[in-house]
Amino acid sequence: MKHLRYFDALARLGHFGRAAEECAISQPALSVQIKEMEDLVGSPLVERTPRQIRLTALGEAFATQVHEILRSVDALEDLVRAARAPFMGQLRLGAIPTVAPYLLPALVAELAQTYPGLDLRPREAITQKLLEDIMDGRLDAAIVALPVSEASLHEMPLFEEEFVLVRPPADAGKPVPAADKLWQMRLLLLEEGHCFREQALAFCKLSAAEAPHNMMEGSSLSTLVQMVGAGIGITLVPEMALGVETRSARIALARLASPRPSRTIGMIWRRSHPLAGELQAVGGIVRRIGEDMRQCAAGFLQPDSDA
Repeated sequence: MKHLRYFDALARLGHFGRAAEECAISQPALSVQIKEMEDLVGSPLVERTPRQIRLTALGEAFATQVHEILRSVDALEDLVRAARAPFMGQLRLGAIPTVAPYLLPALVAELAQTYPGLDLRPREAITQKLLEDIMDGRLDAAIVALPVSEASLHEMPLFEEEFVLVRPPADAGKPVPAADKLWQMRLLLLEEGHCFREQALAFCKLSAAEAPHNMMEGSSLSTLVQMVGAGIGITLVPEMALGVETRSARIALARLASPRPSRTIGMIWRRSHPLAGELQAVGGIVRRIGEDMRQCAAGFLQPDSDA
């Protein structure tokens, strides 16, 4: 079975390094496993070139069947897990990058206490990747910004959180700029692919095509906040990030003018997932943690920062 999972990862990702990373093994070890599978099959499945790999004709057909086999195996495992009481076994839970660093540590601790037999396997990725992994059965559920609008997925709204303006200390106490003026103040945003970037642009009344070409970008909220602390510009962060991101940067925080931008954080999973009841319970834990984090965030915002 492990050979099939290794080959499936390689076929999907088209790269030995990325496939090895997903499978949590070394690249040489993955290469050996694929070679062993080819020896068992008696024919090459992969065409290796210096820069990339291609599947042979047999490899393409083989990959389709392997993918279906693995989906069936995962479905059987889900049924077995659903029959256990209390909740036991693996829980493959994804989270977007603007949620994972802030919420997952508390969630891991809470789940370990509530479900001692649960083996949580968290994964951080952008929304599109999480959706693909859920649809293909590589994840059980994911914590994302709603809505995702996929008919085959159940959406469980958990909590709302506002976006907070982060600016250099010298700007503390200054009037909060209007939404459509933020981009003129060297607004720092996450790279393309992050849903938080699109939400920030929408608040500033800009489309992705209208965003200034010289707008500075970062790979994480931590990077953006540190750049603000260095006096490079301003940025927006969700409330849940304040406790972590305000520890090591000299910045000023302010609530934005009404109507304040916000997002809905929720959990998604396949409607057919046999662990739907258990996932609902996990969602309840996430909701409680999220609300606690929102209350803590209020302590980082001075009363006079309320626009």
